[in-house]
Amino acid sequence: MEKKDFRIVFMGTPEFAVASLDALVNEGYTIAGVVTAPDKPAGRGKKLQSSAVKLYAESKGLFILQPEKLKAESFIEALKALKADLQVVVAFRMLPEIVWDMPPKGTINLHASLLPQYRGAAPINRAIMNGEAVTGLSTFFLTHEIDTGSIINRVELPIGKNETAGELHDRMMLAGADLLTTTIEQIMTDSYTAIPQDNVSVSLQTLKPAPKIFKEDCIIEWNNEGASVFNQIRGLSPYPGAYTVIHSENTEPYQLKIFTSRFEPFEDTTCTVEPGSVVIEGRTKMKIASTNGWIIATEVQQSGRKRMSVADYLRGLHDFNGLSAKNQ
Repeated sequence: MEKKDFRIVFMGTPEFAVASLDALVNEGYTIAGVVTAPDKPAGRGKKLQSSAVKLYAESKGLFILQPEKLKAESFIEALKALKADLQVVVAFRMLPEIVWDMPPKGTINLHASLLPQYRGAAPINRAIMNGEAVTGLSTFFLTHEIDTGSIINRVELPIGKNETAGELHDRMMLAGADLLTTTIEQIMTDSYTAIPQDNVSVSLQTLKPAPKIFKEDCIIEWNNEGASVFNQIRGLSPYPGAYTVIHSENTEPYQLKIFTSRFEPFEDTTCTVEPGSVVIEGRTKMKIASTNGWIIATEVQQSGRKRMSVADYLRGLHDFNGLSAKNQ
């Protein structure tokens, strides 16, 4: 079969999925349709905003479906009419069986981890937050339970010691597109082997999940070790951002997000600095104490202001008395 005769329905929403869709278009596959999230109101004016995938699909003149409900009869009939050989999912919603079981070649997903590790909605963030040195990407067939289907391909990627989730996201976005095109060609030519995840050599007792990031995940606990705080900060940068609450003697407490930082262990291992203590050096350097060292913040954002360097933030800070970082 020629690529132009192989019909694909692509399902995705955010920027991460656009690189994969673009790769399939450039490879010459027939994109029978694109399924993405409905437009949503955003910003102060609450204007309807299209997803990154929709904007790309419109630029290429692709047929677009934006169902509110994936089990709706009108959507199911429209999907059937596209007569896809294969459905491809990249950063989309969980699909009902009536959808993922529809095409003769099945439905595959690109996931940003080395499955079965880090199943869930936030694998990039969670891997960095846990201090992993290696992550990867997996393609697999969808089945009933989320992120548990048989694996077709996996590729490893190193995580830089100072790399943020945003930086890793961008690298994985491009590597994922390459892995996906390889996988689809194998499926089209029936030259793949799918391995059940239970057969992958990872102890089920050591599996780490990747649940959605909630507000409580973003609160910096200064009673933790510095390496853990450092990993939390970079694992949540740039979005949604790890934060603390800054207190001083003469101003109201305010939220401060920390986007980039570095960790410096205490030179004296018997040091007993109170966790959350803030030290300003030369009005260009801001240090906050963890249990075993300093977090040196380098890029921050005070609530109601823009993201900026610590030097710029400190230039606008008027009260240096009794500074501390707490969460109440």
